[in-house]
Amino acid sequence: MVTTRRFSLEPSGKFKGKTIGFRHLQCLLISLGFSLLFAMRVNLSVAIVAMMDNKGSNPDFTEYHWSQQTKSHILSSFFCGYILVQIPAGGWARRFGGRLLLLLSVTLSSIFALITPLSVSLGGWQLLCMLRFCQGLCQGVTLPTIATLMSKWAPIEERSALQTYCYSGAQLGIVVMLATSGVLCSSSWGWPSTFYLPGLLGLAWSCLWLVFGASTPRHCKHISAGERAMIEESLGHDTKSAEFAKTHAVPWKQIFTSKPFLVLIFNHCTNNWCFWTLLTQIPSYINSVLGKDIKSNALLSSLPYIAMLALSMICCPLASWLEKSKLLNATVSRKIFNTIGQWIPVVTLVSLGYLQPDQGDLAIILLTVTVAINTIGHFGYAVNHLDLAPNFAGTLMGIVNCSANVMSIIAPLVVGYIVTDTTNVYQWRIIFTVAGGMSFSGNLMFLIFGTAKQQPWNNPPQIVQEAEPLKSLSVDAEKLEKVQEKV
Repeated sequence: MVTTRRFSLEPSGKFKGKTIGFRHLQCLLISLGFSLLFAMRVNLSVAIVAMMDNKGSNPDFTEYHWSQQTKSHILSSFFCGYILVQIPAGGWARRFGGRLLLLLSVTLSSIFALITPLSVSLGGWQLLCMLRFCQGLCQGVTLPTIATLMSKWAPIEERSALQTYCYSGAQLGIVVMLATSGVLCSSSWGWPSTFYLPGLLGLAWSCLWLVFGASTPRHCKHISAGERAMIEESLGHDTKSAEFAKTHAVPWKQIFTSKPFLVLIFNHCTNNWCFWTLLTQIPSYINSVLGKDIKSNALLSSLPYIAMLALSMICCPLASWLEKSKLLNATVSRKIFNTIGQWIPVVTLVSLGYLQPDQGDLAIILLTVTVAINTIGHFGYAVNHLDLAPNFAGTLMGIVNCSANVMSIIAPLVVGYIVTDTTNVYQWRIIFTVAGGMSFSGNLMFLIFGTAKQQPWNNPPQIVQEAEPLKSLSVDAEKLEKVQEKV
């Protein structure tokens, strides 16, 4: 006798969840925590401009005469630590719960942010690199942890919307940090304040998460019974499937031989190359090519991410409505959003490389469109790991993010070696063209080979029960006949 346990991960015919519930508070807290982590990640992109040129900010603070190569090493050091724990982080989140890992990530990152100014004064760029490396280690668990949390908290009918709400915290952190960093660097507190502010806010967030955060609806004391039942019904969770997701061995061979998953890795890598090239280099480009001072630099650097955040908030309800109404199946929806998010930036990036320094306004417009449109891809590739294998969402995200953030290390280094003269528009043209080519090839592969269908290796193995021996069955039949004769 063979018993097959399989639960559906397709949207139900009629979604009965409340518009606002405790799951949305979880997403809000995750989004805010993610925004603080990104603020602590990108603050150096603007702060390093002030550290290497204090004339445009606060001259009372020490100026560091680092080369462009040294600057590239500093900006890349975070990601050297970031990629190391990506893959094991998914397993840790399954075993220990996402609540604990996210708490440790934000708390330790905040402490490292607070001691950054002291470390620079004591050990120079070498100690700064080491500190950023450690901060990268702490933040390396973030995305696998969020993926694991969302696999337990987000109903199928709200998956892409809730996940994108969480990811939008990244844009919020970037916007706030870049928009305020110019003022902070020019204030009496100087560039160190760009590390103190997110560090203190991160510790405050940790207190809130300690009270309200939960790994799953079952572990949450504040959620209503109705909302908990609705989430678990949508996800198909039961005792056996939950135990499977926690204890079953990861099917490594099936994962790394899965064509849809390998395509997802490639797509994520190409997107990260484009995203981090812009995120780490926009302040330098605006300062060197467009000739803007530190205050206007910070505001202009944040403008693309303001547009990105706004567009993300507009598209979330649209994506959620499309999923609930089932006008498009998941695979078609993912590919449409991914194409918009990755092929429109190809045109704007290549165009950006052919602008002249006196076309600053047009350059800002193209940068804004490039970064803002890219957020639509979050409804495509960024939630695809949940489609392929929700039971191993954290592990898949860890593998994908580990691979993709190799690009986060390489991209700034490539910029450092190609852009030897930051005022040379022809050198920047190479950078933008390469980024555009990466974005184009990533989505092309996703269109051809990508899918949102759940993979067979996500499910628990079939439970096989041995049939009773024929001999014992015949003995039972004889006993039954004797009883009937007596009656």
